[in-house]
Amino acid sequence: MEWIIGNMAPMMFGALVLFLLFGYPVAFSLAANGIFFGIIGVQVGLLHPALFQALPERIFGIMANDTLLAIPFFTFMGLILERSGMAEDLLDTIGQLFGPLRGGLAYAVIFVGALLAATTGVVAASVISMGLISLPIMLRYGYDKRLAAGVIAASGTLAQIIPPSLVLIIMADQLGKSVGDMYEGAMIPGLILTAMYVGYVVLLTIFKPSAAPALPPEARSLRGLKLMLRVMTTLVPPLVLIFLVLGTIFLGIATPTEGGAMGAAGALILALARKRINFKLLKQAMETTGKLSSFVVFILVGSTVFGLVFRGVNGDLWVEHLLLGLPGGKLGFLIVVNILVFLLAFFLDFFELSFIIVPLLAPVAEKLGIDLVWFGVLLAVNMQTSFMHPPFGFALFYLRSVAPASVKTTDIYWGAIPFVCIQIIMVAIIIIFPGVVSYGDDAQRAAAALERSGEGPAPIDLNTLMQGDSNEENKTQDSNADLLKNLQGDK
Repeated sequence: MEWIIGNMAPMMFGALVLFLLFGYPVAFSLAANGIFFGIIGVQVGLLHPALFQALPERIFGIMANDTLLAIPFFTFMGLILERSGMAEDLLDTIGQLFGPLRGGLAYAVIFVGALLAATTGVVAASVISMGLISLPIMLRYGYDKRLAAGVIAASGTLAQIIPPSLVLIIMADQLGKSVGDMYEGAMIPGLILTAMYVGYVVLLTIFKPSAAPALPPEARSLRGLKLMLRVMTTLVPPLVLIFLVLGTIFLGIATPTEGGAMGAAGALILALARKRINFKLLKQAMETTGKLSSFVVFILVGSTVFGLVFRGVNGDLWVEHLLLGLPGGKLGFLIVVNILVFLLAFFLDFFELSFIIVPLLAPVAEKLGIDLVWFGVLLAVNMQTSFMHPPFGFALFYLRSVAPASVKTTDIYWGAIPFVCIQIIMVAIIIIFPGVVSYGDDAQRAAAALERSGEGPAPIDLNTLMQGDSNEENKTQDSNADLLKNLQGDK
């Protein structure tokens, strides 16, 4: 009995992993584990029955959470835009613009993927749209199957990190931080990741030109003034929508929920203007939005039941002691956590990781003095690999569902691996150069320092990252000593 009481937390976590490996739904696995071990804890005297009286208040708190209201708005906006033909027009026009270049269609897919990410925030909508429209064209003009599949899947997953990303909303809620700060902090890493995708295609066109040929002259239907006019009329609507959503949030005019509502209204207006919407499509979009929102809420309710009991059996202290005892301080913690998240992403999607893993890691990160917005963006970039992992990556499944039979599943898997490596490199960049995640007052201070010095911010040394706490203590002691000397001088 003493052994059970002393090891309730690891038993509870192990049972959850076992349930998930057997394929049980995540929401019900979380809730069932919480209730089962809660009953055992009451029977052995570890928990008080009154603990379960907190559950109704916590569940009602989920329903009253304004932050989560942004999820159905952004989901609905993405689904409406997918059906409005905006992705098709963008891919066609930008493909013509970059067509004369080697790898031009791949550049167009990356550019459109970033634009769709900044307007829809839904990975499935981006991958399916680009897979249906651009993959057949890329194959027709001689693109390597692996490159074509990989660039489409990777560009679609930019919706995971570029605002208005659903995972950033969930991350902000779980970390207790502002969605606006999370959006602002993720913007630069998202753009850097996009540039790294472009860089990979550039290198491929240099060392293997046959993998990404330019469009032949007969395939370029838009030229001169006609092309520029088409580019302007195609780009203006999504750029206006991006400002309507993200611009108002960053400027402090609207909350993320209000920005999502404006985005949903803007998407409806665009769809009506293009005459691409009817009651059937509207009904489908609303049903899909309702299903996804219910999915999120059910997982959150299940994680609340699990989290309440897990903390009741001192599971948070068990995790804290486990992670604080790692060698290397902050850097050791970050390396181990990112390896753990990367491995779990083989089996869990970002919703499940956000609701199960993040609440366990956040208190430890805060105790180590790690900024939680920076930590959330770091984990979001890492979780992006959950969409690209062979063999369980959802982006790969989405692409497989719309890819022609000539593209084998192994082509999709091998095409995804270089982009998974790029995402891992991005995780390392954020750890080595923490300043790439800037938001709020930090962004203003960095801009002011840049103007004064005329130079970019210096990279953070790894030793500084590991010894941050001791440095802060030394600074505090030095400032206290100086203050004491000044007081003695006055006397």
